[in-house]
Amino acid sequence: MSTNDAKVEWLTVAGDPETWRSIGLAVGGDGLIPLFGTGLKIVLPVRADDAGIVGWGFSGIESVQQIAGLPVDVVDAVTPSFADHALGATELDHVVIMTSSLETVSDAVTDATGCTLKRTRELGAITQGFHRIGRGGLIVEIVEHPDYNRGEAEFWGLVINVDDLDAACALLGPERVSEPKDAVQPGRRIATIRSQVGLGTAVALMTQDNR
Repeated sequence: MSTNDAKVEWLTVAGDPETWRSIGLAVGGDGLIPLFGTGLKIVLPVRADDAGIVGWGFSGIESVQQIAGLPVDVVDAVTPSFADHALGATELDHVVIMTSSLETVSDAVTDATGCTLKRTRELGAITQGFHRIGRGGLIVEIVEHPDYNRGEAEFWGLVINVDDLDAACALLGPERVSEPKDAVQPGRRIATIRSQVGLGTAVALMTQDNR
């Protein structure tokens, strides 16, 4: 399989569409938040304890039910669409997966998508590994933490790129988003939406990569 075939069409998020609309994202009647590349699909929780990212929809891969325990929907390629988001959101920069074994998750991603591990980074006892799904597609950041003891891997959060981070933060206000700061990525800035907003998963906003 060519690494150009695989694409993450959307991340499936269990939650309330109105909560996502409240931060300035346009949510369609089908729950889809259209963005360039990978979108978000908001679904009602199946169980009371469901919250946050609960799966992902892939096109261009063989039929599988999960990747490293993370539920997968294999779907047809979606016609590109976009909406004018008040937040200024343009695309998903990356999704973060937590695990006790980077190698296990990375191998599963490679086996399912054909997209190999691009690089790793050591941050003390933490190791990060990075895949890109398809040409110019979603970055998957896998984080191996020695204290992670929840068994299988889990989605931890996502980062949304915005046209104007200061404007996005002004729209949300300090009670809903942190002050922008320098991101790990050189020349970029990032701000974190506060957990009390109720999105159910960690969400950060980041400036565009203009390199």
